[in-house]
Amino acid sequence: MEWKEHYAQDHAQMDETHREFVALVDRLSRVKPEEVVEALEELLAHTGQHFAQEKAWMEMSGFPPMLCHVDEHARVLDSLEKVLAMTRQNNPGLGRIVARELEDWFIQHAATMDAALAAHLRQV
Repeated sequence: MEWKEHYAQDHAQMDETHREFVALVDRLSRVKPEEVVEALEELLAHTGQHFAQEKAWMEMSGFPPMLCHVDEHARVLDSLEKVLAMTRQNNPGLGRIVARELEDWFIQHAATMDAALAAHLRQV
């Protein structure tokens, strides 16, 4: 997965966090099998912080569709935690699978939910 400029939301902090997320997903898709657990742990930690920051922005700004956005984040975190648990049980191939799924998810999420959040933040 590579960063593409059309992922940018014209919100410096959000864009930087998204660049980091894309880099971590890309790393996960490329690591050796014995490095998958570490890469997943790093991605999960970053993603938890990333989503917590977005939730704080939503709460601070009164973002109307906050619950929908936060619920989607919770589902992604739950999936990552489950994949990490299964990967720790000697199933490193799941790392590559989740990396592909996250790429598809991120493209859609950034273009819709994060774009709406960024527009809202610029207005308030």
